Amino acid sequence: MTNAVSLTTTNLPAIAASGRVDVPQYDRQGLTAGIVHLGVGAFHRAHQAMAVDRLLTAGLGREFAICGIGVLPSDRRMADVLTSQDGLYTLLLKHADGRREARVIGSIVDYVFAPDDPAAAIERMARPEVTIVSLTVTEGGYFVDQVTGEFLADDPGIRHDLAHRQAPATIFGYLVAALKLRRDRGVPAFTVMSCDNVQGNGHLTGRMLTAYARLADAEFADWLQSSVRFPNSMVDRIAPVITDADRTETVTRFGVRDGWPVVAEPFFQWVLEDDFGAGRPPWEHAGVQLVPDVEPYELMKLRLLNAGHQALCYFGYLAGHRYTHEAAQDPAIAAFLTRYLEEATPTLRPVAGIDLADYKRTLVERFSNPEVRDTLARLGTDTSDRIPKFVLPAVRENLAAGRPVTLAAAVCASWARYAEGVDEQGAPIDVVDRLAERLTASARRYADDPVAFLRDPQLFGDLVTEPAFRTPYLAALDSLYRHGAAATLTDLGHDDHPTS
Repeated sequence: MTNAVSLTTTNLPAIAASGRVDVPQYDRQGLTAGIVHLGVGAFHRAHQAMAVDRLLTAGLGREFAICGIGVLPSDRRMADVLTSQDGLYTLLLKHADGRREARVIGSIVDYVFAPDDPAAAIERMARPEVTIVSLTVTEGGYFVDQVTGEFLADDPGIRHDLAHRQAPATIFGYLVAALKLRRDRGVPAFTVMSCDNVQGNGHLTGRMLTAYARLADAEFADWLQSSVRFPNSMVDRIAPVITDADRTETVTRFGVRDGWPVVAEPFFQWVLEDDFGAGRPPWEHAGVQLVPDVEPYELMKLRLLNAGHQALCYFGYLAGHRYTHEAAQDPAIAAFLTRYLEEATPTLRPVAGIDLADYKRTLVERFSNPEVRDTLARLGTDTSDRIPKFVLPAVRENLAAGRPVTLAAAVCASWARYAEGVDEQGAPIDVVDRLAERLTASARRYADDPVAFLRDPQLFGDLVTEPAFRTPYLAALDSLYRHGAAATLTDLGHDDHPTS
């Protein structure tokens, strides 16, 4: 289509006139950025920023527009795109039947690229109108030891921030610098709202941030602990990596030239603890569930959806699939996934208003959506930050209760086989993980030491010594090497497969 127009504020009327894309009808000029968000990636733009856009469309929350802050050097491209597009971007929802919904989101009204000007980022968070600083920094961004739960004070980024407090490199350095500036100016603390897939994400953020602050100033850490609110949340929407095909479709199907659109599934859920220190948007009018206790919902999501992704991605990749929907539509993988979800279910708490059987059925349907085209490689990224959080807590609870962990052990075995870095046809696997070198080295020791992969206490604690976990792990890993993923899955997916 030759008449596609670039996405800018000036061009919004032309985009609206086409009738193919919804655009903001509210006056963006009069908005106040009361929320600062660290980590403006695909998930934030498909989830929280969309929820704020819903409020603004309804004439609500005009003091809670968003200013994004990029903390990492890799955020420069996002800064360039959002700046050139006046903070606008296209959200494309992909239905399983091929339908598309396209909307220009207008809730991000400013962006600061912190590496170029750390002081400007700190000052922006210190402004009195900012009442919430939200985060999507991935599971690995909280500097927590996976086994002990303690703060990783020796991390190079943390050591850098302690030595350069006005030019930090981590979110903790920025948060503490901004909060300290607010305290010194007599401005109330903002609420820190984590939106990452971490159990007890608010409580964890509070503990880790306080631990960081205590390394520099114990008195300030005490103030922080007593003054800053950290609500827990559960967030859920699949937002895969954008592809060239998605960018092309935005142009050809919707007539919009967007430097960085975002795609997502239609499903959206956000469960949020109603614990804010200085006001909040009326989230309940944007489809958000405000509850006194998020834990039952987050356990459901982490141990079923997130762990379910781990259950299918390594087996799926080894079996020759490259997309999530391909793996979920494979009968052997679907049967294994269904059994895995059943094995994890006893570790959940009662979830008000949720039919767990229906939720699990819906998960398989969501994973099977061929339009989303989420990749198994994405699901298998940074596994050392995922399986310890999504899979192993349920393993430990089931072991403590004397319940089987056969399927979870097989998931870990599939990770070990994948981490070897070579698939069943001898082609290389790109293992993307902060611990990739270490993981691959231990995985390749299988012939000499079959449980070498489990001997990493930072990841598995003492599970290598648990026969009820070790035995099915070894059985699955041996089958993967001897018979391959397809045969192993077929065996594990049978109802008569031994579960202890």
